[in-house]
Amino acid sequence: MSGEWVRTWLRMSAAVVADQAEWLTGLDAAIGDGDHGINLDRGFRRVLATVDDPSAASLGAADLLTAAGRTIMGSVGGASGALYGRALLRAGAAISLRAETGISGPAGPEVVAVGPPGLLPVTAALDAAVDAIATLGRAQRGDKTMLDALVPSVEVLHESAAHGVTLAQALAAAAAAAADGLEATRPLVARRGRASYLGERSAGHLDPGAASAALLIRALADTVPVE
Repeated sequence: MSGEWVRTWLRMSAAVVADQAEWLTGLDAAIGDGDHGINLDRGFRRVLATVDDPSAASLGAADLLTAAGRTIMGSVGGASGALYGRALLRAGAAISLRAETGISGPAGPEVVAVGPPGLLPVTAALDAAVDAIATLGRAQRGDKTMLDALVPSVEVLHESAAHGVTLAQALAAAAAAAADGLEATRPLVARRGRASYLGERSAGHLDPGAASAALLIRALADTVPVE
C-alpha cells in the first residue's frame, strides 16, 4: 500500500466531500446538528493542505494516514471528528504494524490470507478503522451510524479476498455494499449520537455519518482503475 495511493485517496476524498458538503449538511439538519458536511469539508481541506505540503512529500502510507487523522481530530468538531480521526490513526497504525511484522490486522495474520496485491493492507487498515469507531462510539451495525456503511464494505473485502477477485472488483463491491448500507439506515431508529435524541422520529432519514462513510469508500474504489 503505497504512500501515493493513500495521498490520491485523501485528495479524492477531499474533493468528493467538498462536492457533497451541502447534501451531507442537509442530512444532518434533519436528525443532527446540521453541520456534518460543513465540518467534514473544513477538515478535509486541511488534510489536503497537510498531505500536499512539500514537507510531506516523502511520507509513506502509514504516516499519511496518521497525519490525516491528527488533522481531522484537530479541525472537525463533534463526534465525527473524533471518530474519523481515531479511525485514520488506527488505520495508519495497522499499516505500520503490517509493514514491520507481517500481521494483517487486529485479529492476526489470518485476517486476510489470500487476495490480490494491495487488498491485504487496505483490508487491514479498514478493519482497524472500523474497530476504532465501534470502540470509541460504543456502536455496532444497526445503530444508524457510519458503521452501517463501513461494516458491510469490510465484510465484502474479506469475502473478495477469499474468492480471489481483483483489487478493483473488490473495492467496487465494497463501495456498492457501503451505498446499500447507507440506504439501509433510512428506516432505522438511531441508537447512538445526536440522532438518538429524536427516538422514533429519526426513522425515515438517511444517517449523515453513513453517507460520508459511503462517499469515502467510493473514493477509495475510484483510486483503482477498472481492469
